[in-house]
Amino acid sequence: MTDPVLALMGPTASGKSALAEQLAETFDGELISVDSALVYRGLSIGAAKPDYPHHLIHIRDPADPYTAADFARDAAQCIRAVRDRGRQPILVGGSMLYFRALIQGLDEVPAIAPEIRADIEAEAQAKGWPALHAQLAEVDPATAERLHPNHSQRICRALEVYRETGTPLSEWQGGQTLSSVAGFECIALCPEDRSVLHQRITKRLSDMFDAGLVDEVRALRARGDLHTDLPAVRAIGYRQVWEHLAGQTDLADCREKVLAATRQLAKRQLTWLRSWPDLTWVLTDQAGRVVQIATQPVESGLGRKTPAPEASERLWKGRILDHLRNF
Repeated sequence: MTDPVLALMGPTASGKSALAEQLAETFDGELISVDSALVYRGLSIGAAKPDYPHHLIHIRDPADPYTAADFARDAAQCIRAVRDRGRQPILVGGSMLYFRALIQGLDEVPAIAPEIRADIEAEAQAKGWPALHAQLAEVDPATAERLHPNHSQRICRALEVYRETGTPLSEWQGGQTLSSVAGFECIALCPEDRSVLHQRITKRLSDMFDAGLVDEVRALRARGDLHTDLPAVRAIGYRQVWEHLAGQTDLADCREKVLAATRQLAKRQLTWLRSWPDLTWVLTDQAGRVVQIATQPVESGLGRKTPAPEASERLWKGRILDHLRNF
């Protein structure tokens, strides 16, 4: 019987990469990145590109949008190829929409962040709805073709779905189911104390700026063919630095905006994870040591505590959990 695919989830800066690398070495695995920024070439520093080999990193030019449906197709192919080599596929990342597209399929459009709609409406006031209809035609021609250039409500809806998810509304409305490639064991890694996660996010941000994030975005701007409607440019860190280089903010404000956006991302990731079915939570302390394994969201605002049952060593999940207890 084939072991399920391990899906290692969690909020940004929770330590997923380090754990995934150890699991790959221990269980003869290959890592498959689940990250909507790392798929693009040229996005390394701001996307926290790992040194350890991963599939689906830097596979697309940032001028060419990559959707959740693209990921589901490519990840399924990776899983089959890894298994054909006799190795264990391990998915790791924090792009919950990508996980959903692969494991559950695309059907219901997720909630849209209110600031995205506000940005679109402000842009429409400045440029007019026909200009935004033209933008929609570039990223979702099937939907744009059905809409009048002044149909503000529906143009806004289609653009906000694309900007939030990177997937055109026409693909969501297709009701496609892209999973069924394998069974999955889903594990979420998260610090037990939310303040520890915030400290890690702050340190990661500082490290990114020290490593040259501004210069990385400057090089992307210098290409001349990229703009802020592209998912690659809208990635957290890249959009805020892009605006700074355009003279819209000073560097201090830029850093604060990246920090706030990253914390909001972590909050949204935890919201997704709380509703994820059959999820095992692995909670860590400030030093990154595992302090609890649970089958439901647990303390520090994460919900009710429910210890995970002991799993048989004969089972793949049991072997993983035994390893994590000593991590």
